[in-house]
Amino acid sequence: MRKQSVVTEAAPAPAGPYSQAVVANGFVFASGQIARDPETGEFVGEDVAGQTERVMLNLRAVLEAAGSRLDLVVKSNVFLADMNDFAAMNETYGRFFPENPPARTTVQAARLPLDVLVEIEMIALAGD
Repeated sequence: MRKQSVVTEAAPAPAGPYSQAVVANGFVFASGQIARDPETGEFVGEDVAGQTERVMLNLRAVLEAAGSRLDLVVKSNVFLADMNDFAAMNETYGRFFPENPPARTTVQAARLPLDVLVEIEMIALAGD
């Protein structure tokens, strides 16, 4: 069994001692992403819809760097600062999964890193 860390400049660099993703045993485990622009490091999106868009673009970049893609995601976990933002997040998130969406859990977190509105992590198949 092997474990391989994934690094891409197309997504924000990790803010701590963790990998953007890890490929292991046929799966990609993508770390939680927040709404940071990978080029500037700045936060983008004043509302949950805008932040979700950036988060999903970051996750797509990480998955592609790992040899996977969004349509191979089998599970995602969404963490919201406020469950009242569920509908807006859900609409933006849904555009990235027009068919066969993955299993998902959505919870309200007591507090997210840097007080962002949304963080999302994913597990995907490593590729076909």
